[in-house]
Amino acid sequence: MKSIKEVLEGPEISNYSGSEKTRSIVEAEIARRWGQGELKNYDPMRSALTFKNWIQLGMVPRKGEKAIRSFVVLETKDKKDPKKVVRRIKSIYLFYYRQVQELAPR
Repeated sequence: MKSIKEVLEGPEISNYSGSEKTRSIVEAEIARRWGQGELKNYDPMRSALTFKNWIQLGMVPRKGEKAIRSFVVLETKDKKDPKKVVRRIKSIYLFYYRQVQELAPR
């Protein structure tokens, strides 16, 4: 089990693909909740992860914390016409490193 500091300094964990739109959505929410100065700590590859990612790292969101809503664009080939690419938007819910704590041992 890693500490939050090790997660933030370690290898890239997130599946973030580099979209400026999704980055700006998350940055706006971080600035709203924790202030503009907190943006210097935001790294989309390490500090804002899904619930599943945090659990795999031995962390869990604190009780009462609300996720940051973002989205991903999924591209799949059309079943009827394989040359056609179908895009759909899927909501994802991220937790910032300030919202998580170590998972209590059982």
